[in-house]
Amino acid sequence: MQVRDVMTRDVQTVGPGTSAKHAAELMAAHGFAAIPVVDDEDHVVGIVAEADVLRDRLPEDPRLHLRRDGEAAPVPPRLVEGVMTRDVRCVEAAADLADVTRLVLEHQLRSAPVVDDGRLVGIVSRRDLLRALVRSDEAIRADLLVLAERYTGDLGCWEVDVEDGVATIRRTRGEPDGGPAVEERALTALAHTVGGVVGVRVLAPSGGGAER
Repeated sequence: MQVRDVMTRDVQTVGPGTSAKHAAELMAAHGFAAIPVVDDEDHVVGIVAEADVLRDRLPEDPRLHLRRDGEAAPVPPRLVEGVMTRDVRCVEAAADLADVTRLVLEHQLRSAPVVDDGRLVGIVSRRDLLRALVRSDEAIRADLLVLAERYTGDLGCWEVDVEDGVATIRRTRGEPDGGPAVEERALTALAHTVGGVVGVRVLAPSGGGAER
């Protein structure tokens, strides 16, 4: 699967000149963890997160804190450009979803902007990745059956079972072009393009095959 298959396309963005308060309002109102910052041509120039707008923006209540130095708290930056993170981890729309999942987990990202030809086209979050994982077994089975029949051209010759995302594809009749090993490799590779598949076994009519 590619990132474009699961990403959120309707992305809320802000510009570098947007007020940090407005960015905070958007995150609070919509439940966003972060918002991409783009220029006039939709190129990603940064990202502003909850932590960025919270930092130094809630002054201490003088009734609760006894300050002996008498120094006033510094005034935080007013605009997004003063608080945003400029080193942004963007992902390509055509990237493999497995690679992006590893990136998100390894770097503890909650979301990542998605770009195509350098321009923002979406955002992918952990929730989007979870949606790809939790497709129903029946929906996965239907997709795999169509895939096997289209690839081989053999209609009514397949039995597909899916349990917790682990698929078993079995030829019930007919002979594979190029031999069983070629067909097994091809169907295994194709099956991994179907959302929700976590493992695949392709079996010949007589049995055999291995989980991949």
